[in-house]
Amino acid sequence: MSGILYFVPTPIGNLEDMTFRAIKVLKEVDYILCEDTRTSGILLKHYEISKPLKSYHLHNEHTATEKVITDLKSGQSIAIITDAGTPGISDPGYLLGKACADEDVEMICLPGATAFVPALVVSGLPNHDFYFAGFLPQKKGRQTKLKQLAEEKKTIVLYESPHKINTTLEQIKEFFGEHTKVSLSREISKKFEETKRGTIDELIAFSKSKTLKGEIVLIINNCI
Repeated sequence: MSGILYFVPTPIGNLEDMTFRAIKVLKEVDYILCEDTRTSGILLKHYEISKPLKSYHLHNEHTATEKVITDLKSGQSIAIITDAGTPGISDPGYLLGKACADEDVEMICLPGATAFVPALVVSGLPNHDFYFAGFLPQKKGRQTKLKQLAEEKKTIVLYESPHKINTTLEQIKEFFGEHTKVSLSREISKKFEETKRGTIDELIAFSKSKTLKGEIVLIINNCI
């Protein structure tokens, strides 16, 4: 019989967010796929998990997936983790999930940490109908994507890095309008966690007034 592929969320900042079930699974699988063996090695050491780590990231997932599927079909059970959050959500994991689905290999995704859910909940903006867009394209297709998102009459969820946040906020104003309400959350679950809510002009002023650090989640109110 084939083994099972486990998608295991890992903390996005606070190590206390790791679940008992996640630790149990990581201790029981044959090996663990991870983005960075050094980063994940620290996590496993903290929870006293001694299992082989194998690199699985954006630069090798196309070539590594075939070997993982072979191992699963041979009966091995494997876990995939990322540096932080849930595998497959703006992180490696989709290709492996698709391959397992195509090959009828069992998959189980554990519930757990992900950045956009806390940011959406505390935004104070409508969360009954939202569009998760992840990271915008770096260059090609970026404006096309923003135009498309502006036509979605629902709350928009974006991820952004600190060095691009000012540009992205200016583009949100351009494509969504100057009266758009936005919530910006950063350093979620960490010591300096912060959420700023307001109009797009207020968020632009806030972002330019200080150097923002950590992964940023933007919640854009585009509901009618």
